[in-house]
Amino acid sequence: MVKLTMIARVTDGLPLAEGLDDGRDLQDAEFYKQQVKALFKNLSKGQNEPSRMSIETGPYYFHYIIEGRVCYLTMCDRAYPKKLAFQYLEDLKNEFERVNGAQIETAARPYAFIKFDTFIQRTKKLYQDTRTQRNISKLNDELYEVHQIMTRNVQEVLGVGEKLDQVSEMSSRLTSESRIYADKARDLNRQALIRKWAPVAIVLGVVFLLFWVKSKIW
Repeated sequence: MVKLTMIARVTDGLPLAEGLDDGRDLQDAEFYKQQVKALFKNLSKGQNEPSRMSIETGPYYFHYIIEGRVCYLTMCDRAYPKKLAFQYLEDLKNEFERVNGAQIETAARPYAFIKFDTFIQRTKKLYQDTRTQRNISKLNDELYEVHQIMTRNVQEVLGVGEKLDQVSEMSSRLTSESRIYADKARDLNRQALIRKWAPVAIVLGVVFLLFWVKSKIW
């Protein structure tokens, strides 16, 4: 099962988007998010890492792809099929590039693409159940192979003996910014609902007013 999804710019490690609902049912969610942010920081230093990799971390795997100077990362249960995890990331990559490609390099603040959470949540639901016919077909797709994708341990990637408290200051700042990101996303959803239903409410109000006026006249 997909647990976390985060997207960042590789050149400076700037977080661009993440799944807002991610981690709600995950123990130590903040710990794993700190690991992801530490990984993004390493990549921004020009570490010569493969463009696709799986990373062992406790009972989970991080899977990521790097393309167009953007890193798309998800964390899944160990039992979750590797092929589905990478196809999930490919779907995110294709849509993110299509919608936001021209703005990636100029993004100046963390989580600049908050609206992309809607697509993340919708796509994640499609991949959660590995037994659906859709996902079984993807698992049987011989044209998409992941056997050659390297798997490493998180301590190897972050550096043997490196302590996560070395990036705690950055993590604390980004955690605060992610809360702001979540608040803005809720505001956007609220505004979308208002825009959707306000015309209906106005029409109903006018109809009600006409009936009331007509009843007074008669």
